Amino acid sequence: MHLGTILLSVCSIGVLAYAQSTQGLYNLVKRRLSNHANHFDFTIDKSCCAGIDGYDRFMVSNGPNNTISIKGTSISALSSGLRRYLTDIAHVDIYWFIGSRLEQAPAILPSLNQPIQGSSTVRWRYHFNTVTFSYTTAFWSWKDWETQLDWMALHGVNLPLAWVGQEKILVEVFQELGLTDAEIASYLSGPAFQAWNRFGNIQGSWGGDLPRTWIDQQFALQMKILPRMVELGMTPVLPAFTGFVPMNTTRALPDAQIVRGSQWAGFPPQYSNDSYLEPFDANFAKIQSSFIIKQRAAYGSISNIYTLDQYNENSPYSGDLDYLRNVTYYTWQSLKQADPGAVWMMQGWLFYAQASFWTEERIQAFLSGIEKNDDMLILDLFSESAPQWRRTNSYYGKPWIWCQVHDYGGNMGLYGQLRNVTVNATEARAESPSLVGYGLTMEGQEGNEIMYTTLLDQAWSEAPLDTKKYFHNWVRSRYSGCGTLPVELYEAWDLLRTSVYDNTNTSVTSVIKSAFEIRPGLNNVRIGFQASVPTYNTSQVVQSWEKLYKAAKEEPRLWASPPYQHDMVDLTRQVIVNAFIPIYHTLISTWNTSSAVADSHALTRESDKLLQLLTDLDAVLLTNRNFRLSTWIESARSWAHSDEDFEAFLEYNARNQITLWGPDGEIADYASKQWGGLVSTYYVPRWRIFCKYLQSVSPASYNSTEVERLLIKFEKKWQTETWNDTMESRGKTKSLQAIIDDVQARWPTVFGRC
Repeated sequence: MHLGTILLSVCSIGVLAYAQSTQGLYNLVKRRLSNHANHFDFTIDKSCCAGIDGYDRFMVSNGPNNTISIKGTSISALSSGLRRYLTDIAHVDIYWFIGSRLEQAPAILPSLNQPIQGSSTVRWRYHFNTVTFSYTTAFWSWKDWETQLDWMALHGVNLPLAWVGQEKILVEVFQELGLTDAEIASYLSGPAFQAWNRFGNIQGSWGGDLPRTWIDQQFALQMKILPRMVELGMTPVLPAFTGFVPMNTTRALPDAQIVRGSQWAGFPPQYSNDSYLEPFDANFAKIQSSFIIKQRAAYGSISNIYTLDQYNENSPYSGDLDYLRNVTYYTWQSLKQADPGAVWMMQGWLFYAQASFWTEERIQAFLSGIEKNDDMLILDLFSESAPQWRRTNSYYGKPWIWCQVHDYGGNMGLYGQLRNVTVNATEARAESPSLVGYGLTMEGQEGNEIMYTTLLDQAWSEAPLDTKKYFHNWVRSRYSGCGTLPVELYEAWDLLRTSVYDNTNTSVTSVIKSAFEIRPGLNNVRIGFQASVPTYNTSQVVQSWEKLYKAAKEEPRLWASPPYQHDMVDLTRQVIVNAFIPIYHTLISTWNTSSAVADSHALTRESDKLLQLLTDLDAVLLTNRNFRLSTWIESARSWAHSDEDFEAFLEYNARNQITLWGPDGEIADYASKQWGGLVSTYYVPRWRIFCKYLQSVSPASYNSTEVERLLIKFEKKWQTETWNDTMESRGKTKSLQAIIDDVQARWPTVFGRC
């Protein structure tokens, strides 16, 4: 069976896996454009348009009785054609945070002056990183997933990762081995950390064992997600057995070849060094078959592509070339035994993250274990910043996908590498015959949506996209329904295009986090990994903000527009965040030069200034639910259905991931967020503690250990608190416009007024 062939049948989840049915697209139109439910005609036509066989193609034209006719070679081609019509002709689109704006389409759909044709340049358009299922979707409801899946379909995604609920299958497999519930519970990780348990990085759950209720709920959610993916023309990438097992597995399998994995990210052995069943042990293939058979019984034969990563930031037991080849060979054979048409999908992150171990010789040995190239699909996870396909000679012939990570941990700074995701991606396609797709592999789907749509739309263009034109069209569709759009909107986004979205500094490879999110100290300014120093001229962001603000003066209806509200908060956030660095530098400089008691007034003044800036940032963020801590926490707690103990467990998980990330801050501040409520209850108190300490000591007596002790004491207490919405009152009593006017008046130099 060739790569990507889908085995379709009636699934046990009770939903027909639509091989060639267009009903899923009609359902999408009913959900998102109910007034136009009968105004589109979808037809599968394998001969549609000129192009390469096996690649998606579509044609949009005027149909009879004022309908829009869309023909395409696949469901994904049809949905891509639908979005092309909606964005180019009706000037509406669907978005991550603000949701669908398709209802803003004209009451009478505009006809076309000439047909629109599209042809994909790659077979696959991939979506998700394994860790996105923890950083972003951990607590999503079915409503959240419905919007996400419609977004993916309309953007041409046809290969999504589908991790939700896999623990249900895994538990059944472990029970079949004879492991007890307690032994299994000691292995599984909490809801906000399941991605790294699936990777074999961590085991166990700090804050309490993972409740069986959660496992069942997530499985039920997956039973909704998968049929919708298939209905919308997507091939889900399903989990497989990786080899990681509970520590007591040797009790059930006393002769099994099990080794302990490497420590990860400073976690103690209790939570790391996962046990690993060697793939050349006969039990591995038996467990693999059990896992895939149970999964197929639950979901049906909807896909033969399986995600399987065994060394994500883990070191193999041995670097011997024969050992590495045997690992992949026997893993591959276990998949083929369970599903003869199996294709193994693997993230190529390991070759970058542990480059010192993964020499070219070892990579080649490792990949050679899969003797048939088309039985593997590799995600070149970080192509825009650290492409591994070049150093591996296009993965020695294995099919691979050019991917964009862009974001670590859901950090929220404005950032992008437009030239890389357009020019470099196009060049790679021309240069590498084994490149078969483009993909989004963000760690957290937290912002900068335009960077992700750009890559997906690049998949339909032979030449690099004209980004100036692309941003212009983005603005036109994004603010649809607000009357005649002021020219300042277009100018504001074009300034962003040439500043925050045009990073060419190779030392900064991902979204920039703010210095205020890093645990306070004497050097909160970072370069390189998770940099906190902007790579652009910050005055351009201020100019962009001024134009966005001015646009609403010319067209006041913008203030009532959800897209404008979101973007005004986002851009105001970035302006304030950029202003934090010079204020922080002044604070440290003032403290370093203070030599008398009289100077304490200057230090107090600078401390108050820094804290006021963060307080004002919090007020702006609280005006929009997409920038609130409570949205994250309430989403987590909603799964408990008023079970107080379960609610507390879920809230602890939600709080811990975005702050300490571990029981003792093993990856502290990695997944930090600029959220209203989080700024005021977590970051402001940390900086207050730090400022108070500075006011009590001289530079000569500064003790970093003492500072850290004071901060950790506060941070650990914050983990176990319960959220209440009293902190959000400021975001509800005043309008966004009023709050921004207040903040602007208090900080005129920050907003370019002086």
